[in-house]
Amino acid sequence: MLSSVTGYLRRKHQPIMPRALTIKKIEGRPGHVYYPLQINQVPKPKPGRGELLVRIHAAALNHRDFFIRQHLYPGISFDSPLLADGFGTVVEAGPDVPSSASSLVGQRVVLMPSRGWADSPDGPEDITKFAVLGGSSMYPTGMAQDYVVVPAEEVELAPPHLTPHEAAALPLVGLTGWRALVVKGLGGDVAGAAGRNVLVTGIGGGVALAVLQFAVALGCNVYVTSGDAAKLERARQLGAKGGVSYKEAGWEKKLADCLPDSRLYLDVVVDGAGGDIVSKTVRLLKPGGVIASYGMTLGPKMDWTMQAVMRNVDIRGATMGSRAEFRDMVEFVRKHQIRPVVSRVVKGLDNIEGIDSLFEDMKKGRQFGKLVIEVSSPDEGSPKL
Repeated sequence: MLSSVTGYLRRKHQPIMPRALTIKKIEGRPGHVYYPLQINQVPKPKPGRGELLVRIHAAALNHRDFFIRQHLYPGISFDSPLLADGFGTVVEAGPDVPSSASSLVGQRVVLMPSRGWADSPDGPEDITKFAVLGGSSMYPTGMAQDYVVVPAEEVELAPPHLTPHEAAALPLVGLTGWRALVVKGLGGDVAGAAGRNVLVTGIGGGVALAVLQFAVALGCNVYVTSGDAAKLERARQLGAKGGVSYKEAGWEKKLADCLPDSRLYLDVVVDGAGGDIVSKTVRLLKPGGVIASYGMTLGPKMDWTMQAVMRNVDIRGATMGSRAEFRDMVEFVRKHQIRPVVSRVVKGLDNIEGIDSLFEDMKKGRQFGKLVIEVSSPDEGSPKL
């Protein structure tokens, strides 16, 4: 009896090992396999030269995580923690960290969701070194863990008006939406954005909602599409001037009826679906109008018509964004008090059943906003390690 009590007490007071969430390799072809999630105990990392140790409080899913589980994303890793989106508190600074970064210890931060793109407006300076974080073979960093070590220059102070869940929901969709709308769609002309007509397709996804919120804050007239009437209504509550169902034949004609008499055309279309978006919107776009494409969820190809050529329509690809654009986006969110939309939160990094249910929401398109995992509370002390 004494030995069993002693063993229990020893186990009870053993240090809690940090956790990391990864995918488990099983047999199956890309597109047919669905890798299960697994929780792993890992050593607590130590920040090296020029690095910060961040305790993660919340992390968020993106569609790429769903694609990774199906092996439909390049360069996946079964060892690197999942998820690109993270919010946490800096708990330690490594040696030779600049004074501006060492002052971040104890501060709450959002983390850059990619690596390898500093500030070029055209794209990553070396495309072979660019990658989104989380489940990647190129960079071992992912936000689905208790602690993460990152270069000191890859964090931004979290806007103080955001909750932990909202802050975790911001990085990837905020950056992607910022580049698609502001850099590509508006050509960087923030001052002249007010009054322009912007169409955002597929409202309900994280990027589309970020674009909606940014465009409303800039004074644009924003219109949206969705296959769900409830999502159209919620978009109106967030500031959209109108919306149409893409499931209805001739939806582009109904959209034309929504446009104001003073500006009977679209200036910009921000799209993540692809498909027939060019043929659907070419007559609505002004000559020289812009389609900013940040994805093609309907398939890897997109139509292009001679009519678009004759109207001098520009189609501009946008993937994520640079570190400089991330800084600009976070500052814009801070200035305009924008709150990312969170669809649902589950508590616990080891809550595999709950996290799987978030993936189910994504699979079935049920979400309106971001799907978030609460890893730890910012108000509780660090676990004994």
